[in-house]
Parts: sequence; C-alpha cells; structure tokens
Amino acid sequence: MVLPRTLAKLNRHVTNPILGRLAGKVPPMSMVVHKGRKSGRPYRTPVWAFETDGVYRIALTYGRDVDWVKNITAAGGFELETKGTVVLLIDPVVVHDTSVSWAPVGVRQALKVMSATDYLQARPA
Repeated sequence: MVLPRTLAKLNRHVTNPILGRLAGKVPPMSMVVHKGRKSGRPYRTPVWAFETDGVYRIALTYGRDVDWVKNITAAGGFELETKGTVVLLIDPVVVHDTSVSWAPVGVRQALKVMSATDYLQARPA
C-alpha cells in the first residue's frame, strides 16, 4: 500500500515546506516544478528523483493518481530542480515495476516496504 492520503495532506502543509528547503540541493531530494492543469497556478513538489544514463525516475510514494503527476503528464513536461541545477524534462510516463529495480539498493527496500512500485520516468529536453 502506498502512503495514505491523510499523510499527503499533512506533508503538503507541514513537511513539504521544511523539506522544500533541501529539495533540489541534497540528493535524492529534488523539486518538481509544474503548473496546475486547470488553474495554471505554479506548484513545487518535493520528490525522490534519480538519474541514470540520462533518464530521470521519480518515486511515486503516494501512487500514480496524485495531482502533480496528472499535471505534468497532461503538460508533457516539467522542470526538475536537482543537485543545484534545473533540468527541463519531457515525455513523462508512469511505469509499474514490482521489483523496483530502477532504484538504488537502500531506496529499493524502502519503496518495497511502502509498496510504491510505480515511478515516473522522463528525459531531458
């Protein structure tokens, strides 16, 4: 089971503002920068992001049906603040992988415990 929605609400108002200061600067914490698909309002969402061979993968710890995933897939791209830089990513796709083989070993075990077997994959523009 991925993390519960009630925890997502708590994180949005309490944890994310705190982690937002580290996201984009301290790996694997990164910041997804996107616009609301209906409102056009800008949003910043802290995530765990990993880059391998030019492909970026973001752990979907709350599952695939969260607003930020819907926003960036509808837009076809987004910015990712990671390791002190901003990368424009395109062609976001949600992938299901029960082995979580794409993630580093320590992270892989944590994602398996959470049953977070989906990730978002995108490539630089």
